[in-house]
Amino acid sequence: MKRTIWFWVYFIVAIVLATYFSVRVIMTSMGRGDLSRVRSISISADIADKDMSALAAAAAVAPGTSALTVNLNQLNHRVGAVAGVRSSAVRRLPNGNLVVRVKLYRAVALWTDGMNYFPLSADGTIVNQPSDQRKAGTVLFRGTLPNDISEITTVAHNLIGDLNYMEWIENRRWDLVTTGGITVMLPEKSPDAAIAQLIVLNKNHHILDRDISVIDMRDDARILVK
Repeated sequence: MKRTIWFWVYFIVAIVLATYFSVRVIMTSMGRGDLSRVRSISISADIADKDMSALAAAAAVAPGTSALTVNLNQLNHRVGAVAGVRSSAVRRLPNGNLVVRVKLYRAVALWTDGMNYFPLSADGTIVNQPSDQRKAGTVLFRGTLPNDISEITTVAHNLIGDLNYMEWIENRRWDLVTTGGITVMLPEKSPDAAIAQLIVLNKNHHILDRDISVIDMRDDARILVK
């Protein structure tokens, strides 16, 4: 008898739960009920302490909007178009809310068009967030860029006090222009060694303070000065 009673209790509970969840699924699929509405959008980035205001504006959806009417591809396109975003992904949660995750470019230097200064990532990507002022202590580049500037940026920081900007010449080597207007022509191979040699020369002979226009370091055997 007891087994029969418990059987019917479980059976009725199962029917009630099945009916409840079926109704919820039907209501959600029809765009009705709380689960079908966007109540919040969560935005996260792979760089801490990042200003999220531009991302929030791009991902904005009016509260209470039907989750099923939100075009995730269009939303992701808007987020991906925000300056500084390298990649993005948008996901709709079962409760109707949205999750936005972005990967951002990490600025390692600056690039200038002669008027404004743009953040520059290690892979040579110019981020469309210009400023009219150069941030102190940053390596500056001009012109076209190779696919990887991380190594030359690290090396150039050793000369930051005398460095005006770097320029990629003929897609194969670097020119270094000093704050005093001297163009240092670096070799294709081992430009880091050439910069280290330049630092020693300047320390011992103050070569960057002299009235010269060009220091040609492309020949390993000798340095030409004009």
